[in-house]
Amino acid sequence: MAVLTDEEVDAAAEDLDGWERSDGALRRSVKFGSFLAGIDAVRRVAEHAEQKDHHPDIDIRWRTVTFALVTHSEGGITDKDVQMAAEINEILDDR
Repeated sequence: MAVLTDEEVDAAAEDLDGWERSDGALRRSVKFGSFLAGIDAVRRVAEHAEQKDHHPDIDIRWRTVTFALVTHSEGGITDKDVQMAAEINEILDDR
């Protein structure tokens, strides 16, 4: 799987609400109404990621959760990360 160029990632991010290229990863931070709402979202994303065998890095700071996607085995952002970002958006839209 080929690593996307910065331009390709930026173009893909335009179609991914809330996502941006930052520090070598595709990132999105979401502020939830409560700590437990954020934890529930993390659980739903984690279950999906486990099924896909493609796991985001997840940072939890009280009510703000940041998801970061990079295909570590390829050394950069790939189409797999762009697809997972879209799927995470769908999961979060269901909240």
